[in-house]
Amino acid sequence: MTSDTPAKRRFRVFRRRRTAPSKTRRRIGAAVRMVAALALAGGIYTAFAPGAFAEDTTPPLSAAAQQGQALYNTSCISCHGRNAQGVTGRGPSLVGVGSAAVEFQVGTGRMPLTRQEAQAQEKPPVFNQDQTAQIGQYIQALGGGPQVPDGPLTADMAQNPEALAKGGQLFRLNCTSCHGYGGGGGALSSGKGAPSLFNASQKTIYSAMLTGPQNMPVFGDNELTPDQKREIVTYVTTQIQQNKDPGGLFNLGRFGPVTEGLAIFVIGITILVFAALWIAGKS
Repeated sequence: MTSDTPAKRRFRVFRRRRTAPSKTRRRIGAAVRMVAALALAGGIYTAFAPGAFAEDTTPPLSAAAQQGQALYNTSCISCHGRNAQGVTGRGPSLVGVGSAAVEFQVGTGRMPLTRQEAQAQEKPPVFNQDQTAQIGQYIQALGGGPQVPDGPLTADMAQNPEALAKGGQLFRLNCTSCHGYGGGGGALSSGKGAPSLFNASQKTIYSAMLTGPQNMPVFGDNELTPDQKREIVTYVTTQIQQNKDPGGLFNLGRFGPVTEGLAIFVIGITILVFAALWIAGKS
């Protein structure tokens, strides 16, 4: 058994003093290596991971859409916001409404809105047809949505001779409750109303069915096929707009045969009463 001499004790203290810094250096070294490994792994991932340098796949705006964007930034951005995201308390988002909504709202002068009302009122359009189409292309490019199809918006009577009758049936089933039998429009709740169809263009009628403006329901292609929409447009633009009195012989507000029948009944009864009094007075 060796004795613990002062020299040995000093040696052990000296050895501990020398080994302590080596542990600290090892810990620091391990931390540095870990950070370096993480940085290296991150660099490799950034360089080779799929999509790390993904290109912007958003298609560039067409020339018409660029012109529409310029018009939008001039007249619409204050209410609907940058990139048509909407502004709280001013105007809704237009992303996804499609060019059909622009065709209806801007093409009929309802937009730009002059003041807040129960519903936007029709007025002379601010933009012409080309400018309206350009704004529509810009809105379409932002988020897609329904579009008025190219080509004729009325049915081909030669290929579909029953289109007028079918359109009348569809109109009476889906439209008369608001627009009236004769298309003269009607009042709705909360100060709103269904507009008259007397001067509505084919594009206005078709785009209204696609987008359902204000209180009008949306008639998507799963509810009314494009051919059925064309039949309705055919009926409105011929029987309602060209035939001034679809209810009968007299113009009584174009509310239909029920109104004329009631008027004839009241007038007829009145004549009969006066005739009976006259006959009784003579006798």
